[in-house]
Amino acid sequence: MPLSMYEASIPVLTRMLGNLSNLLKKGEANAQARGIDPTVFIESRLAPDMYPLARQVQIASDMAKGCAARLAGVEVPSWADTETSFEELQARISKTLDFIKGIDAARLEGSESRTVVLKMRSGDMSFSGQDYLLSFALPNFYFHITAAYAILRHNGVDVGKMDFLGGV
Repeated sequence: MPLSMYEASIPVLTRMLGNLSNLLKKGEANAQARGIDPTVFIESRLAPDMYPLARQVQIASDMAKGCAARLAGVEVPSWADTETSFEELQARISKTLDFIKGIDAARLEGSESRTVVLKMRSGDMSFSGQDYLLSFALPNFYFHITAAYAILRHNGVDVGKMDFLGGV
């Protein structure tokens, strides 16, 4: 049986959001153990022109809910990007997981050929559902989770490859 669009998206997004949640738990515990104000990590970035940890998590959330919604042909939920604590970031991840887990597999049937149009400042980008998933949504999703991982690692949080990948 071929791999379905549902199998290639929802379980992948779910797993990686869970892994991101675990990375944040380790970050929060590390800050507490070292007596560091947690906002130091939340506001930390790898380079001056990169987003801080909080924004990386928000964008990973946006990519996951946007991907799931667009492939399912439903409206993408819009949430304010106001999280400033580990607790609030965890709540955002939880809300994202609730949304994507609520999408029935049947909604994604045939989505590989569904046209997905993204409104960008530079103009519209149009994809087939399959190209959107494989060439845009997943790479962006992984980029922002990787950046969050790297920010925590850079700040001395004891995380490694298996924390990123989760239980394999």
